Amino acid sequence: MEGIVGVFRELDSTVEAIQALKKLRAGNIAVYTPAPRHELEHIIPHGPSIVRLYTLIGGLAGATFGYWIPIWISDYWPLVVGGKPVPSWVPYTIISFELMVLVGSLATVAGLFIHSRIPRITMTVGYDPRFSDAHFGVWVECPPDRQGDVTDTLKKHGAVEVRGEQ
Repeated sequence: MEGIVGVFRELDSTVEAIQALKKLRAGNIAVYTPAPRHELEHIIPHGPSIVRLYTLIGGLAGATFGYWIPIWISDYWPLVVGGKPVPSWVPYTIISFELMVLVGSLATVAGLFIHSRIPRITMTVGYDPRFSDAHFGVWVECPPDRQGDVTDTLKKHGAVEVRGEQ
């Protein structure tokens, strides 16, 4: 991945540079910020989180096992009471609910770690330690023939430093 990194001090100049880069259609844009900013969330499109599917699948699996395990056990050790069916679903609903919550929450945490790429073994291309302190960073993945336009755009909008990386 070849691209250009721009380092900015102000949020406004970062937003203007991103808008100019989107009009230029230079390539994929990644933004690094010291703290979440709603101005950047509005300008960079993102869809709904995929982690909620982990919660749904984990919850459904937990509810299924919450019913299946007690029914399976009651077939091996039946407790016949007053003509009621041995594998009755009513008393197992509490167990099913508790397992749904447990497995759903564990699946949510697993999905969060998977999609956040935690732990990050390698450093992200274009990252600078200043982006965790007080500066904003814009990484633009672009082919070599477009790097001059991207560099000019970043400098024009107030980048403190612009450099190419691979």
